[in-house]
Amino acid sequence: MGNALEWYDWGIYAIFVPYIATRFFDNSDQLSALLSALAVFAVGFLARPFGGWLFGLISDRWGRRNAMTLSVAGAAGGTVLIGLSPAYDAIGAGASVVLLLARLMQGVAHGGELPSAQTYISEVAPDRHRGLWSSLIYFSGTIGLITGTALGAVLTTALTDQQMSAWGWRIPFLLGGVVGLYALVMRRRMEESAAFRRLTAQTSTADREPMGRAILRSRRQALQVIGMTIGLTVAFYAWGTAATQFAISSRGVPPSGALWAGVAAQVVFIAALPLWGALSDRIGRKPVALISIVGLAVAGFPLNALLDNSPWRLFVAMSLAMVLMAASASIMPAMFAELFPTRIRTVGVAVPYSSAVALFGGTAPYLQAWLETFSGPWFTGYVSLLLVVSAVTLVSMPETRGTPLR
Repeated sequence: MGNALEWYDWGIYAIFVPYIATRFFDNSDQLSALLSALAVFAVGFLARPFGGWLFGLISDRWGRRNAMTLSVAGAAGGTVLIGLSPAYDAIGAGASVVLLLARLMQGVAHGGELPSAQTYISEVAPDRHRGLWSSLIYFSGTIGLITGTALGAVLTTALTDQQMSAWGWRIPFLLGGVVGLYALVMRRRMEESAAFRRLTAQTSTADREPMGRAILRSRRQALQVIGMTIGLTVAFYAWGTAATQFAISSRGVPPSGALWAGVAAQVVFIAALPLWGALSDRIGRKPVALISIVGLAVAGFPLNALLDNSPWRLFVAMSLAMVLMAASASIMPAMFAELFPTRIRTVGVAVPYSSAVALFGGTAPYLQAWLETFSGPWFTGYVSLLLVVSAVTLVSMPETRGTPLR
């Protein structure tokens, strides 16, 4: 539930960014307002490395459950703040400041959410089925994204554009706060993972190796996390999150049709995730990840050329991209967890992962909107180049299928 909330939060911001731009910024220059709203989207990502370090430290020192409980509380708080904030017309630039603070709050919370959750899942999963179990991370996350996208499609279909701009865009954010409260109660009742319990039974907090020294010893693995993440996170945000908004603003696809196409493509993504995860438990992590990375790099230009003002073409392009994306998304939680020992597993993944997502994933929608003003396939080339970096990184990584966690 908490992982779904994170994806829901980030997804509804990207989906409703045209309305957010008009409500939180001076709308006399619509392009400037849109770019400002996308810049705040990117700034929220910049808070993620700090959140990854903070909640990673909490998770590795005081338990996965404690970190996950605090992270979902922060995420829900930021979501409610956006939903309740007065608009630019009411308080002027103060509205922009509130939006920025709420996104920073969410960024800190979400920086620790995914690493803590994927660490927990990897530690409770059987060694021989860890690839399948790790697909639950993106499975649950995409449920949150689908919920936000479907809600956007329903609202834009049922309400007029004037109603959406006035108050309809607030509904998804307020509902997110309710989901966050439920997830908070659930997480307070979770059992701690056996791997962390063994660690605390064997050594006290005071007797453990200093965190900084342990992380420094694992710097090669941290660089591998960064290298794998930069290409895949941009590809995911391009096709899984920003594609619908891009199709509406740059290809003339009707908003309701684009959003329903996005929902259908995400259902395809969910269906593919456990299949790829199970396959990685049979043939290894690296072959499955290579299919994903190389496939996305090769297919980028043809899929981008497929887009026009048709929702059906958008659905086909998104679905093909998301099937390839599912191959790496399903197993990345397991791959990253298998690189680090228990005592630094969360923070070892959280800091490099959040940093890569902040610098590359968070800026992807902004870069896409900006580069499109120059025409030509500039953004698609940028994505393909980063995927090449991820492919080179993958070659340097060990095969970890079925290995017991250290």
